[in-house]
Amino acid sequence: MSAKPSSAPLLESHLTSLRRVHQGKVRDIYAVDDAHMLIVTTDRLSAFDVVLPQPIPGKGSVLTRISRFWFDKTRHLIPNHLTSIPLERVVADAGERAVIADRSMVVRKLRALPVEAVVRGYLIGSGWKDYQQTGAVCGIQLPAGLRQAERLAQPIFTPTTKAPMGAHDESVSFDEVAALIGPALAASVRDAALSLYTYAAAYALERGIIIADTKFEFGVDAAGTLTLIDEALTPDSSRFWPLDTYRPGISPPSFDKQFVRDYLETLDWNKRAPGPQLPPDILAKTADKYAEALRRLTD
Repeated sequence: MSAKPSSAPLLESHLTSLRRVHQGKVRDIYAVDDAHMLIVTTDRLSAFDVVLPQPIPGKGSVLTRISRFWFDKTRHLIPNHLTSIPLERVVADAGERAVIADRSMVVRKLRALPVEAVVRGYLIGSGWKDYQQTGAVCGIQLPAGLRQAERLAQPIFTPTTKAPMGAHDESVSFDEVAALIGPALAASVRDAALSLYTYAAAYALERGIIIADTKFEFGVDAAGTLTLIDEALTPDSSRFWPLDTYRPGISPPSFDKQFVRDYLETLDWNKRAPGPQLPPDILAKTADKYAEALRRLTD
């Protein structure tokens, strides 16, 4: 599957034939009818919960194609919101269609659950900081003596709240999730997230990618059926590490926006909007990392 994008970089979509109902950090969402929506994945990149001013060329196309890949591959584990409705049926204008053709999905409209289902298979990021201070990650006690980026004996479920744009997600306990959405649904979310991660991590490992952690979003339909929504196992929602250079004890290089985060950490920036301009080489290298993740997973 070629990783080369077929459209120019897109910071924001503008469709005249549909009403935009939501703009997230990366995705623009349009109403199609009472039962369906159109998701357009732009080339926006957020870091530290701030949307940066420049697009990453090809990023939206890569994220869409990887999500489609995983939606198809995990249907045996859980239903997802992707439909087979062609873009031509919902966007009549050929010019508008051309701009979003490789970065859009027509999906079912579901009731989104107010939690992000985070699964960690390795000790990194905020989990590593938490472990250094408390010996636990999000309240889950772990063995002593673990190193940075070390693989955990079992993946752990560490859910967060879904914060509005510009705010930070907050870790919550399983009991808090159960109080929010009900014990049975909370258990279903946890079990589905762990199952999806375990399956995808094993598949990716065979292709030279470690999925260190990831986050899923779920919704329910009118019958209460738990459904995977939003995106799935992309470099935006996951940490992807190359297997051939992985070493416990250090923060591994990655195929995701950690490359941009690392650059931003070198700047005198307070991590509040507006974000700083990225130099051309950082934009190009970041685009290359996203494209490499697509190639490794799908070729």
